[in-house]
Amino acid sequence: MTTFQSLGLSAPLLKAAEKLGFESPTEVQNKVIPLLLNDKTDLVALAQTGTGKTAAFGFPMLQQIDFGTKKTQGLILSPTRELCLQITNEMEHYGSEIRQINVVAIYGGANITEQAKKIKRGAHIVVATPGRLKDMIRRKLVDISAINFCVLDEADEMLNMGFYEDIKSILTHTPDKKSSWLFSATMPPEVNTIAKKFMTAPIEITIGTKNAGTKNVDHQFFVVGGRERYAALRAVVGMNPDIFGCVFCRTKIETQKVAEKLIQDGHKAAAIHGDLSQNQRDAVMQSFRKKKIQLLIATDVAARGIDVDDITHVINYQLPDEIETYTHRSGRTGRAGKLGTSIIFVTKSDRRKIKLIENKLQTKLTELEMPSPEQIFKNKIQHWVEQVKNTPLKGDLQPYLDSAFKGLEELDKETLIELILSKEFRNFDLNPKSLSLSEGKNNEKRSDRKINAPKDKDRFFINLGARDQYEWTTLKDFIRSYLKLGMDDVFQVEVMKNFSFFSTHKKHRDLVLKSFENLNLDSRRISVELTKKGKTFSPNKKKKKSGFKKKF
Repeated sequence: MTTFQSLGLSAPLLKAAEKLGFESPTEVQNKVIPLLLNDKTDLVALAQTGTGKTAAFGFPMLQQIDFGTKKTQGLILSPTRELCLQITNEMEHYGSEIRQINVVAIYGGANITEQAKKIKRGAHIVVATPGRLKDMIRRKLVDISAINFCVLDEADEMLNMGFYEDIKSILTHTPDKKSSWLFSATMPPEVNTIAKKFMTAPIEITIGTKNAGTKNVDHQFFVVGGRERYAALRAVVGMNPDIFGCVFCRTKIETQKVAEKLIQDGHKAAAIHGDLSQNQRDAVMQSFRKKKIQLLIATDVAARGIDVDDITHVINYQLPDEIETYTHRSGRTGRAGKLGTSIIFVTKSDRRKIKLIENKLQTKLTELEMPSPEQIFKNKIQHWVEQVKNTPLKGDLQPYLDSAFKGLEELDKETLIELILSKEFRNFDLNPKSLSLSEGKNNEKRSDRKINAPKDKDRFFINLGARDQYEWTTLKDFIRSYLKLGMDDVFQVEVMKNFSFFSTHKKHRDLVLKSFENLNLDSRRISVELTKKGKTFSPNKKKKKSGFKKKF
């Protein structure tokens, strides 16, 4: 068995690896670390997320840094703030036995002055997102003109997010004589272009099959109607009580709707999307990592950089436009040798995409039938029975057992179990219609009528907006709770800088206008007005799509 000692790492790095519990290197570490330690070369490494890429480039970089000087010698570019912070944290752990090490993270959404101060104090390695680094280079707050190592991590992700021009600009500020290491899960043409333009005869290493998903992922799909997705999700969660996973939706609004429905159904769920502030995103991700949240509902952009261990399922509520995006989604499960499951809800009209995914991943996807309500409930009971059987005995209950025995002695075993099950599952609706896909479809239609309600709605103006630290979700929650209205009674919330708009059903008009008549927040009068009939407000501009996205 290959060990870290045999890779050629220095004593301090081996000691750090031992403290981190590293026993044997992963395939990418085994191939990459000796190569980067022994040869001054450019490298293109294709490997899925979760295969140990950070250690593969982190250990060789740390071993070759001159800690006797404060100048910046290593640069690591990553697509998102979350991944940037994660890499920084891991690099600090890898270098924990090196006293002089200084790794600095620079990213958007944080104080640029504070980041500049950390750089000025001496940063051996800078870990950065492209946008913030380009800004700091422009302001001459960071100098990367003498770096020896440059890493592009999750290169395909950065290009999908539209960072191509930023990366090109950044690399022009780096020396020609440096080692460039590019790591990517897939190899679309744009990544190949970067490699050819800014690297010299790079060695290419592929872990697994190029552009293929991890072998530890079981790819499954269900054919459902367009309005049956939530009922299908509820069935999948019902059949997997210990699920710990990500549910991917196309839009911010969809993520919020799905999360709210799951919470109403008693599941620990939360949405993460672009309308959340950075602090809110951090709080959600911290809860998810600690498994206080069972299901994370996310858009692809908001989920970039999510790197959480032990994810059991990735559920594609809707398929993305690009096959590479599906590969990234599914790559968040089945890590570190563990098995994972990727599930797709696909409509009949989109079924052709399954074949395209199979061709890309070079694997067969399994089509499954939706479980019946009886199967779901039977599975829940079996799971509950196993939990009861494996519950550790609470030793200090012994003095109280006699009292419990006497209170239940008139009940036979069958009656006692039935009573316990009735109490445990009192909120579980055993009516088959409530669990069926067709009923889910009807519920979805009713919900759509509530949310859109073009003939039965009033549009209101309110003088609260983004400057008051509101996003559409938090403003909706404030209005709904203040008016004591239901989940779907406030809708179509649009937040501007200084004001916002929201809609309610016409029957709530008087309640809305009267409730806000004399409301003051922080010595400021809150004004709510009914907008003119027929006038529409649409602050959301369509974003220009990157030219690098490969469509199905």
